[in-house]
Amino acid sequence: MDQLEGKVEEKVAKIFIGLILLGLVEVVTVFAAAESVIVPVSEDNVQRLEITVDSYSFTPSRFTVKQNIPVELIFKSLSWVVPHNFVLKSAEAGIRIEEEIGTGETTTVRFTPTRIGEFKFSCTKKLLFFPSHEDLGMVGTLVVGQ
Repeated sequence: MDQLEGKVEEKVAKIFIGLILLGLVEVVTVFAAAESVIVPVSEDNVQRLEITVDSYSFTPSRFTVKQNIPVELIFKSLSWVVPHNFVLKSAEAGIRIEEEIGTGETTTVRFTPTRIGEFKFSCTKKLLFFPSHEDLGMVGTLVVGQ
Protein backbone atom coordinates (compact mmCIF):
# COMPACT_ATOMS: atom_id res chain seq x y z
CA MET A 1 0.00 0.00 0.00
CA ASP A 2 2.87 2.39 0.78
CA GLN A 3 4.24 1.91 -2.75
CA LEU A 4 0.86 2.83 -4.26
CA GLU A 5 0.59 5.95 -2.07
CA GLY A 6 4.13 6.92 -3.07
CA LYS A 7 3.28 6.65 -6.78
CA VAL A 8 0.11 8.70 -6.32
CA GLU A 9 2.04 11.39 -4.44
CA GLU A 10 4.68 11.41 -7.18
CA LYS A 11 2.02 11.85 -9.89
CA VAL A 12 0.32 14.62 -7.94
CA ALA A 13 3.70 16.33 -7.51
CA LYS A 14 4.40 16.09 -11.26
CA ILE A 15 0.97 17.51 -12.08
CA PHE A 16 1.51 20.34 -9.60
CA ILE A 17 4.95 21.13 -11.06
CA GLY A 18 3.46 21.05 -14.56
CA LEU A 19 0.77 23.53 -13.55
CA ILE A 20 3.38 25.80 -12.01
CA LEU A 21 5.46 25.65 -15.20
CA LEU A 22 2.40 26.43 -17.32
CA GLY A 23 1.73 29.40 -15.08
CA LEU A 24 5.31 30.60 -15.52
CA VAL A 25 5.05 30.27 -19.28
CA GLU A 26 1.92 32.43 -19.23
CA VAL A 27 3.63 35.07 -17.07
CA VAL A 28 6.66 35.14 -19.39
CA THR A 29 4.38 35.49 -22.43
CA VAL A 30 2.49 38.40 -20.87
CA PHE A 31 5.78 40.05 -19.86
CA ALA A 32 7.23 39.62 -23.37
CA ALA A 33 4.08 41.07 -24.93
CA ALA A 34 4.46 44.18 -22.77
CA GLU A 35 7.91 44.95 -24.20
CA SER A 36 8.05 47.84 -26.62
CA VAL A 37 9.03 47.42 -30.25
CA ILE A 38 11.21 50.26 -31.55
CA VAL A 39 10.08 51.11 -35.07
CA PRO A 40 13.03 51.88 -37.38
CA VAL A 41 13.07 54.76 -39.85
CA SER A 42 13.24 53.42 -43.42
CA GLU A 43 15.28 54.86 -46.27
CA ASP A 44 12.26 56.88 -47.43
CA ASN A 45 12.04 58.48 -43.95
CA VAL A 46 8.89 56.60 -42.86
CA GLN A 47 8.52 54.53 -39.70
CA ARG A 48 6.67 51.34 -40.78
CA LEU A 49 5.27 48.64 -38.53
CA GLU A 50 3.08 45.64 -39.25
CA ILE A 51 0.57 44.91 -36.50
CA THR A 52 -1.35 41.65 -36.30
CA VAL A 53 -5.00 42.05 -35.32
CA ASP A 54 -6.54 38.95 -33.79
CA SER A 55 -9.29 38.05 -31.37
CA TYR A 56 -9.06 40.92 -28.90
CA SER A 57 -5.36 41.72 -29.36
CA PHE A 58 -2.90 43.88 -31.26
CA THR A 59 0.59 42.39 -31.72
CA PRO A 60 2.76 44.21 -30.94
CA SER A 61 0.60 46.17 -28.52
CA ARG A 62 3.31 48.63 -27.51
CA PHE A 63 5.69 50.36 -29.90
CA THR A 64 7.98 53.37 -29.97
CA VAL A 65 8.34 55.87 -32.80
CA LYS A 66 10.21 59.15 -33.25
CA GLN A 67 8.55 62.53 -33.10
CA ASN A 68 7.93 64.47 -36.37
CA ILE A 69 8.69 61.51 -38.64
CA PRO A 70 5.78 59.95 -40.59
CA VAL A 71 4.42 56.64 -39.25
CA GLU A 72 2.76 53.95 -41.34
CA LEU A 73 0.96 51.19 -39.43
CA ILE A 74 -0.07 48.16 -41.46
CA PHE A 75 -2.82 46.19 -39.71
CA LYS A 76 -3.25 42.57 -40.82
CA SER A 77 -6.46 41.05 -39.54
CA LEU A 78 -6.39 37.34 -38.73
CA SER A 79 -10.04 37.47 -37.69
CA TRP A 80 -12.51 36.03 -40.20
CA VAL A 81 -15.73 36.76 -38.31
CA VAL A 82 -15.26 39.68 -35.93
CA PRO A 83 -14.42 43.12 -37.36
CA HIS A 84 -12.09 45.44 -35.46
CA ASN A 85 -10.95 49.05 -35.56
CA PHE A 86 -7.96 51.14 -34.54
CA VAL A 87 -8.81 54.16 -32.42
CA LEU A 88 -6.12 56.61 -31.30
CA LYS A 89 -7.49 59.92 -30.08
CA SER A 90 -5.25 62.32 -28.24
CA ALA A 91 -6.06 66.01 -28.25
CA GLU A 92 -2.73 66.87 -26.59
CA ALA A 93 -0.85 65.02 -29.35
CA GLY A 94 -3.02 66.37 -32.16
CA ILE A 95 -3.91 62.83 -33.25
CA ARG A 96 -7.44 61.70 -34.07
CA ILE A 97 -7.60 58.35 -35.84
CA GLU A 98 -10.55 55.98 -36.08
CA GLU A 99 -9.97 53.40 -38.82
CA GLU A 100 -11.99 50.26 -39.57
CA ILE A 101 -10.08 46.98 -39.96
CA GLY A 102 -12.14 44.53 -41.99
CA THR A 103 -12.12 40.82 -41.27
CA GLY A 104 -9.22 39.10 -43.01
CA GLU A 105 -8.09 42.39 -44.55
CA THR A 106 -5.03 44.63 -44.45
CA THR A 107 -5.54 48.27 -43.49
CA THR A 108 -2.89 51.00 -43.51
CA VAL A 109 -2.94 54.05 -41.25
CA ARG A 110 -0.59 57.01 -41.74
CA PHE A 111 0.11 59.91 -39.40
CA THR A 112 2.95 62.05 -38.07
CA PRO A 113 3.28 62.29 -34.28
CA THR A 114 4.15 65.81 -33.17
CA ARG A 115 4.22 65.42 -29.37
CA ILE A 116 6.39 63.28 -27.12
CA GLY A 117 4.55 60.99 -24.72
CA GLU A 118 2.62 57.75 -24.33
CA PHE A 119 -0.75 57.48 -26.03
CA LYS A 120 -3.34 54.72 -25.63
CA PHE A 121 -4.99 53.08 -28.62
CA SER A 122 -7.74 50.47 -28.70
CA CYS A 123 -10.45 48.65 -30.60
CA THR A 124 -13.80 50.10 -29.59
CA LYS A 125 -16.02 47.55 -31.36
CA LYS A 126 -18.91 46.24 -29.29
CA LEU A 127 -21.79 43.88 -29.96
CA LEU A 128 -25.10 44.63 -28.24
CA PHE A 129 -24.75 44.36 -24.46
CA PHE A 130 -21.44 42.44 -24.50
CA PRO A 131 -18.22 44.08 -23.27
CA SER A 132 -16.35 46.11 -25.89
CA HIS A 133 -13.13 44.75 -27.37
CA GLU A 134 -11.35 47.47 -25.40
CA ASP A 135 -12.93 46.14 -22.19
CA LEU A 136 -11.68 42.67 -23.16
CA GLY A 137 -8.08 43.94 -23.36
CA MET A 138 -7.72 44.98 -26.99
CA VAL A 139 -5.59 48.00 -26.14
CA GLY A 140 -2.06 49.20 -26.74
CA THR A 141 0.36 52.05 -26.26
CA LEU A 142 2.05 54.31 -28.80
CA VAL A 143 5.24 55.76 -27.33
CA VAL A 144 6.59 58.87 -29.08
CA GLY A 145 10.18 59.84 -28.36
CA GLN A 146 12.80 62.16 -29.84
